[in-house]
Formats: sequence, C-alpha cells, structure tokens
Amino acid sequence: MLPQIKPSEKSIYLDHAATTYLDPRVKEAMEPFWDDYYGNPSSLYKKGREALNATSTARKTIAEILNCKPDEIVFTAGGSESINLAILGAARQWRLHNPTGGHIISSAIEHHAVLHSLDALKQEGFTTTLIDVDQDGFIKLDELKSTIQPDTILVSVMYANNEIGTIEPIFEIGKWLKDLNEQRIADKLPKILFHTDACQAAGALELDVQKLGVDMLSANGSKIYGPKQTGFLFLRSGVRVRPLIFGGGQEKNLRSGTENVAGIVGLAEALRLAQLERDVENKRLQNLRDYFMNEIESKVPKIVFNGPDERKPHDKMLRLPNNINVSILDIEGEALLLYLDSYNIAMSTGSACTSTSLDPSHVILAIGRPYEYAHGSMRFTLGKQTTKDDIDYVMTVLPGIVEELRRISPVNLNPEQPEQVSLEKAFVGQNMDKFRNQKIKS
Repeated sequence: MLPQIKPSEKSIYLDHAATTYLDPRVKEAMEPFWDDYYGNPSSLYKKGREALNATSTARKTIAEILNCKPDEIVFTAGGSESINLAILGAARQWRLHNPTGGHIISSAIEHHAVLHSLDALKQEGFTTTLIDVDQDGFIKLDELKSTIQPDTILVSVMYANNEIGTIEPIFEIGKWLKDLNEQRIADKLPKILFHTDACQAAGALELDVQKLGVDMLSANGSKIYGPKQTGFLFLRSGVRVRPLIFGGGQEKNLRSGTENVAGIVGLAEALRLAQLERDVENKRLQNLRDYFMNEIESKVPKIVFNGPDERKPHDKMLRLPNNINVSILDIEGEALLLYLDSYNIAMSTGSACTSTSLDPSHVILAIGRPYEYAHGSMRFTLGKQTTKDDIDYVMTVLPGIVEELRRISPVNLNPEQPEQVSLEKAFVGQNMDKFRNQKIKS
C-alpha cells in the first residue's frame, strides 16, 4: 500500500545538481541591467560604457576567486558551451598546424558535454582514451599515466562528478602533468593541456587555478544559484583555442555575440556568494546528507550507496557535501521518481541532462554496478533551502513507495523472498570479483 499521507504543501526540492533557484541577492544585483543599464558593451557612448564596466567588474570578481588574470576569463552561455570551447577549441587549434595525430584523454564518468565533444573529435580523426574509475568513482591515476602517448595534447578530468559526487584528484593530476610537460618540452613533444569541468564543484570546492594546475576550467551559473545560460571558461594565458562562434569578435574573438550583461553580473555575484559561504554551508549540508543516508539505510532494505562514503573515517573531502546516490534494488528508478513527484518531492534518477532517457547511467555502470543497479539508482542533491524537516517528510513516504513498487515490480531480483537477495544472484553475469566483498544493506 502506498503511504496515506497528503502531499507536502511545500515543494521538497532535492535536485540541486540539476539546477538551482536564483538567489534573491543575485537577482537584486542583476535587476538594474534589465531596464536601466541595457547598453551593448561594444558601444562607445555612455550606456555602452556602463555595460562594459559591469562586465569588466564581473570578470575581475571571478578572476580574484580563481587567482588568475581578468583577461583569462571568457564568458559563455553555460557550462556545456565552456566545455565544448575548451575541448573542441584546443583540439581544432592543434589541427591547424598538425594535419595528423592528436590524442585526448578523459575519464569514463564525464558529463556528456565532454563525452559527446570527444565523439565529435573522433569523427575528425582524433584518437581518444577514456580512463576507468574505481568502485567509488575515482580515476585510476596509474592507468592515466600509462595512457600518455607522444601525440597526447589534452587531458580533461571533471573536478566533481555530477551523479555520485566523487571529487577527483585534480591537484595531483595537475602537479604530475606540470612535471611531465617539462620533460616533454625538452624532448620536443607537444605540451599536454589540462582541462577540468568544475560545474558541479564551483559552489563547494576551492577554485584556485594555480593550485589546481589546470590550463582550462569550465563553470556555469545554474548550479550555484545564479542565472541559467551563463558560464565561463578560464583559459590560461598562452593557451590558444579555436572559437566555436564567429561574429563580432567579443571575448577576445573567442566567443562572438552581444554579451548577456545581466547574466554575467549575476554569474559573478553567485560565484562570489557561493565561495564566501561555502565552508559554513558545506558543513551544514554534510551533516544533513549523513543524516539522510542513515535514515535511508535504516528504513529501506536492499540498497547500495554509490560513490565514496564519507561517514567512514577520512582525512579530506571525498565527495560533494550535498550529494547522495543510492541504488534501490528491485525497482525502476523512473517509477519511484514519479511516485515521489506525486508527493511534491523532486529528485533525479541520474544526470539531469539525460534524465528523460531510459538508458542506464553510464556513471553507475562505470563504477562496476550491474544494469539492475543502474536502473534503480536515485540521486538526491540537497541545497540552501533543504531542512531536516524536508528529509523527515521524505522518509515518511519513501519506504512505503519502495515497498509497493517492489510488490508489483517485474525486475524483482528475488520475488518470492524480496528481503533475501544474495550478492551472487544480484550480480549474475557481472564482474563478481569487484563486488564480492560489498555488503548490500538489508
């Protein structure tokens, strides 16, 4: 039986990895640029100069946070465009002077903005390698190092994963590539550029590009309580990329088109607030996330958490503080999503950009989970307005919905004894070695 509980009058929004609402302080900063300061920054008269001053101030604000020069910031219309500009732009710039060759390395759990860019480049004659990750989603550094080739020109590894929250060792990769490039230059081999997709990380992690050791960094506004369709690319001085959009030559000829002044102002303010408040907010979200995980573990049988478990002893942040990804066995994730929606609870079955697809999550498969686990994987991502009362409300309906879905589910792994699923049966036909010692919570 489904829970006999009235839907919450409040929208319980637990999909902040998909997008966030606009922070009222950000909205206030943007307001003057709709009606009063609406000029084109390329114009020489007063209204144009006012708009140019606003974009220049925003550029300086972001540069201070990233510890870079203002002219190393290129504004884009979102994270996907920033990623495309970095990857396609760097590869096509290389091809201008090197008609053959060009090898690019990334990871198996990247956002589709990266993976589809690589697919496009393969059609243009580039070669690509996707590095495997371990069962918690951490990139295998030894495999990365062994995959380097003489014609490797770019490594792109995300800062934090959008589905399971794993924080990748960007600092370590950056330092290793810096040392490697010194030797490659001496050997007259091309320098390997390093790009990171920081869209999910920007609100929670340090963005000092000097410490990270990256040549390019992509971020956007919609994940940090800023406006949608805003983003930027950090492009280190001396790194050249081929533009994707041609026209009036804005953004140093790298991104033509009249600037979205209000959006740029909002993006900068959102990033400033996120970085200013991240330590306090991270701690609050970590405590709330761990409470939520404990509640799920104690009240919903047959579940497996995906990604690193920070409830165990650790000496550094291993995953984004607001992220929970759990495989709930013997159900279809889409059905659970729709039932929760009827109770006014919003969450996701995986990456928001592919949530309408019935294909299982490539991230969950990449960490070694079977298809059944991928189809039942659910992502809850908390945010500024999330409270303990919200979590408690979710837990009044979640166990009953799961029980009902299992009762009627055609994917039940053991329908006669739904509470007694063996690890071996759950992983029939799968890689048993990787998960033989993993415990299914029951």
